[in-house]
Amino acid sequence: MSENSSPEPALQFNLSEQAYYLDDANPDRADLDTILIKLVLQDDLDQFQATLDEKQLQWLAKQSFTAKVGQFAWLPHGQSQCLVVGTDAQEDFRTLGNLALTLPEGTYRLDSNISDQAVIGWGLGAYQFLRYRSAKRMPAQLIIPNTNDTNRICNVVDSMALSRDLVNTPAADMAPSHLAAEVQALAEKFAASFNLVSGDELLDMQCGAIHAVGRAAEDPPCLVDLEWGEQSNPSIVLVGKGVTFDSGGLDLKPASGMRLMKKDMGGAATAIGLAHLIMAQQLPVHLRLLVPAAENAVAGNAFRPGDILQTRKGLTVEIDNTDAEGRLLLCDALALACEEKPDYIFDFATLTGSARSAVGTEIAAMFCNDDDLAATLGHLSKTCADPVWHMPLHSGYEHMIDSKIADMVNSAASPYAGSVTAALYLQRFVEDCIWTHFDIMAFNTRNRPGHPEGGEAMALRTVFTFLEQLPNESA
Repeated sequence: MSENSSPEPALQFNLSEQAYYLDDANPDRADLDTILIKLVLQDDLDQFQATLDEKQLQWLAKQSFTAKVGQFAWLPHGQSQCLVVGTDAQEDFRTLGNLALTLPEGTYRLDSNISDQAVIGWGLGAYQFLRYRSAKRMPAQLIIPNTNDTNRICNVVDSMALSRDLVNTPAADMAPSHLAAEVQALAEKFAASFNLVSGDELLDMQCGAIHAVGRAAEDPPCLVDLEWGEQSNPSIVLVGKGVTFDSGGLDLKPASGMRLMKKDMGGAATAIGLAHLIMAQQLPVHLRLLVPAAENAVAGNAFRPGDILQTRKGLTVEIDNTDAEGRLLLCDALALACEEKPDYIFDFATLTGSARSAVGTEIAAMFCNDDDLAATLGHLSKTCADPVWHMPLHSGYEHMIDSKIADMVNSAASPYAGSVTAALYLQRFVEDCIWTHFDIMAFNTRNRPGHPEGGEAMALRTVFTFLEQLPNESA
């Protein structure tokens, strides 16, 4: 354990308890002092206006209400007021995702049924990072309609909040030991097994790549291993890149490139949040979570360009660039993941700027060695407003990661296809397993409905939706 501040759970509160009214003893909520929300379909605006009196129409006109998705306006309603909100047939995050921190504090209820997706948007839009300051206001609370799956909605919102909190926490309070403590707390909460390999112990288990990346930091590198669920269930391994801060190593980043590098453990944060959701929802799977964690720091013992590293799989890696360190963490963890031949491996990593150039900051670049699975994940991502885009594992670029003195290099010399060559590098450590790799931003660069600026768990809900649909072979 380092001399940094003592590890503590990053999830400071259950976001769902702040975003929703959850009084199960009062399922109809009829006696609450609530504010009614009327949903108005864009295509039905004229029909809706025909039901209003002159005073109400004047109120709508003064607020320029056109039923644009997410737009709201106040209307006289009996002795008080109600809220009208524009929506469309998709009923996604745009409908309610901006309202929890925009509307006055209070309790709100819907006048009609709405999708779980839209209700989740309300909760995700209520997120605030409060580890270092008090809330300026509390979110408005929404009564979840009885027709929605309250338990799943709350678990999704809380799992996403956990991932966001982990990403938003600065590196001084989210070193490898802190990240390990987060997973240990998760294991205790859900009665999962927990194992931690740290420092030079990594060399004993042939994880030389993880060790090399983190050995220059005060807080030693580690490999966190959580296991949960019945062995007879479909076996799932989640792997998350846990670079708690990336200076670039000896190939030092410029200041501008270093500013947001607290988020370089966003892959680990996503995998941890997904593991939380899987266990909270009691999915019938056998889950393993692997988090290789390290700080890529600069010191006299830092790994160097030109060094040759020994990996868990036995492949040797020549270091072309110390700033291509995330794949070094992942390669040892992926090799370990494959040894038990799981049914599926999913890894999450803030791996390349090339992926951001290809798909931007709001889409997860997805690489998969099974085209059917890739097509399924692509379809599901649209249904849960969690976009992914299938990228090619183009074998024609394999030569770009060949080395003249080792089995491979960690970074291609060419500036082209950087996310592809990174994925091809990882693929060499995957053997006889169905594997999906997500190259993600893990950070919202702007405020959107359900997506406040800051840390984000990308592809989490897509993968979870897939896992929900797996057949339970032990049933």
